[in-house]
Amino acid sequence: MYETAIDLSTHGLLSRQQMTQMNRLCAPPPIYPPAKVQAIRIGKAKMSQAAFAAFLNVSVSAVQKWESPSSGKHPSGPAAKLLQLIEQRGMEAVLI
Repeated sequence: MYETAIDLSTHGLLSRQQMTQMNRLCAPPPIYPPAKVQAIRIGKAKMSQAAFAAFLNVSVSAVQKWESPSSGKHPSGPAAKLLQLIEQRGMEAVLI
């Protein structure tokens, strides 16, 4: 999809603003260290580990590992993108 957007932009079929938005949407989310995951869960989401895990559709064990500095694990893929949205825009951005 991103490659198609680049082609469309090259041919003048996407505005600079649209391409900027596409860049933001397609950019990989940042790597979240344990303290940041915990800060988002507690500060922004205001959820327990179990509720946060269910919300992200991951196991409680995954959230525990993300928040543990010794595990070396961090969220990736859709979970990292959801964390990015929650961090930037709050829970309202991901609640339906």
